[in-house]
Amino acid sequence: MAAPELISPRSPRVAAARRLGKRNFRGKERLFLAEGPQAVREAAGHRVAAGPTLVELFTTPEAAERYADIVGAARDAGAQVQFADESVIADISTTVTPQGLVGVCRFLDSPFDDIVRARPTLVAVLAHVRDPGNAGTVLRCADAAGADAVVLTDASVDLYNPKAVRASVGSHFHLPVAVGVPVEQAVRGLKDAGVRILAADGAGRDDLDDELDAGTMGGPTAWIFGNEAWGLPEETRALADAVVRVPIHGKAESLNLATAAAVCLYASARAQRADRRRSP
Repeated sequence: MAAPELISPRSPRVAAARRLGKRNFRGKERLFLAEGPQAVREAAGHRVAAGPTLVELFTTPEAAERYADIVGAARDAGAQVQFADESVIADISTTVTPQGLVGVCRFLDSPFDDIVRARPTLVAVLAHVRDPGNAGTVLRCADAAGADAVVLTDASVDLYNPKAVRASVGSHFHLPVAVGVPVEQAVRGLKDAGVRILAADGAGRDDLDDELDAGTMGGPTAWIFGNEAWGLPEETRALADAVVRVPIHGKAESLNLATAAAVCLYASARAQRADRRRSP
């Protein structure tokens, strides 16, 4: 079999993909990059209203051979497959050690109104979260805990930041995410949908263990998670039905954002499953 023809490093397609590393170009084109086999596999199987999410795939011949099933799925989804050498992949990629697959994907965020209309039972709201790695990890935690949606407020990081996409390890493609929602609007809409709002804060008045023991966490719940360094401002805490701290039973000073989010989301998920089992 003849070797595939490699795309030129000077190709306009390469230049267009490279520009997606910058937020303003992502917003203008409504496209973002998904790197690595897991993210590309998930993108290939995902669709948005405009059509297949994955529109273009850059791959080295070696990666195409190693991940033939993913490249095949990309083709089946209608994506244009571009073969490139490692230097081109490295030029497009934002990782130190690219894995030979970089996908160009359509934006996939959902309207906030659609999320509340679906009557969610577990939601993560990221308010003032600025670190893209943390945002992507919380999205992954929400996905793993079985959350129905994630909401990024207008003061939070870009959902499509390459670090956020990598940190989610494919969870971007698994659950609805609304972006750019003012926190007041998010809280009001979720409350109107019958969702209890809990603010996660290390200085919270209420203890997560006490909430679980009291049996108050089995209903629809949204957790608000704040900034990595300074948590939630008072005006945001005031919007919540309760401000809850994760108890520290050992000598650790605190938990980081993603760890605290995982604890809170799994606590809610477990309480909700227990309530469902008790229901006739």
